[in-house]
Amino acid sequence: MAELGESGDVHKGKGKKRGGVRAKKISTRIDMTPMVDLGFLLVTFFILTTTMQKPKAMQVVMPDKADTTKHEEESKIRESEAMTLLLGENDKIFYYFGNQDPVVEVTNFKGIRKLLIDSYNSVLSLQRQNGWKTNGVYVLIKPTKNSKYTNLVDILDEMKIAEIKSFAIVDVTPEELEMIPK
Repeated sequence: MAELGESGDVHKGKGKKRGGVRAKKISTRIDMTPMVDLGFLLVTFFILTTTMQKPKAMQVVMPDKADTTKHEEESKIRESEAMTLLLGENDKIFYYFGNQDPVVEVTNFKGIRKLLIDSYNSVLSLQRQNGWKTNGVYVLIKPTKNSKYTNLVDILDEMKIAEIKSFAIVDVTPEELEMIPK
C-alpha cells in the first residue's frame, strides 16, 4: 500500500525565508510486500497446476526367459512372412524377402513407407487365405556400420507409421554384407 508522509520544510533552519507561501512536500512510500506476495502466489499456482511432460519412450516387448523351448516353436516365422531391411550408407535401405536365394533391392526413406505398407497388406492377405495367425509382416532391421543412428530412428518411426507390430533389430551377418550391391 502506498502511504503519504509529511516531511518538514527543506529550508527550515537555514536562516532567511525566501518569501511566499510554500507548500509542504509530501513524500510517497510504496509498500512492495503485497506485490511480492502476489508474485509468489502466482508462481506457486503455475508450478502446482502445470502438467509435466510425459516421457516419450518406445515400448519394447522383451521375450520371457522362462520356458524358451515353447517360445522358440511359437516364434518361428515363415519365409513368406519375413522381410529384412539392411540400413546402408547415404540413407540407402537394402531389402529382401525370405531367406533362400534372396534378391536384394534398394530403396531410400522416401520409398520405404509405401514398401512397408504394401508388404504388410500382402502378407496379411496371405495369412488370411491360409488361416494362419494374422500378425502381418515380420521385419528384421539390420543396421550396418555405415548407417547413421538417425537412420535407425527413422526406420523405427516408419514401423510405427506403417503399423507393423512385429519387428526386431538384429546384427548383420557377413553374408548379408556381401549381398549389398556396391
